Amino acid sequence: MKTKEQYYFFLNPYEEFAFTRCPKCETKTKIKKFCLLIHIEPHHLLVLNKITRYCPYCDLIIVKKEELEQVLCVSCEKQFPEIIGNDYFVLGTMERNDWKKGLQEKMFSKDAIDRAHLFKDIWSFEVERGGWVYDPKLDKLNTKKSNKSKVC
Repeated sequence: MKTKEQYYFFLNPYEEFAFTRCPKCETKTKIKKFCLLIHIEPHHLLVLNKITRYCPYCDLIIVKKEELEQVLCVSCEKQFPEIIGNDYFVLGTMERNDWKKGLQEKMFSKDAIDRAHLFKDIWSFEVERGGWVYDPKLDKLNTKKSNKSKVC
């Protein structure tokens, strides 16, 4: 069975930026739950029903890295404490019905991957820090003018 590709994905490494606006098209992102299929080294698959940011126009799922790692740690500490801290990779999504079925009965890795929607692509964005920037050209223009301010 050929796995269907769906959605673009961005793992947000910035703790202070929630991406309430899409980093690609700048429209407001929605809050939506997705069942994320995650591979954890060396050979574990985990599906998390996770609240994410989502841009329906770009078909982009945005997940905060720090939040995901906290949930992964809590999810693994009882059953697989030896894999805490291992490398992981978010492969794609799974339909909610398939996720629920996997909670009720054992699902093998092959079945999970067959039912998964792998990401079309994984995107990366860099945040340009905003704020005041010194521009010497403007400084030269302002020194030629009077330093007096006018009250309106």
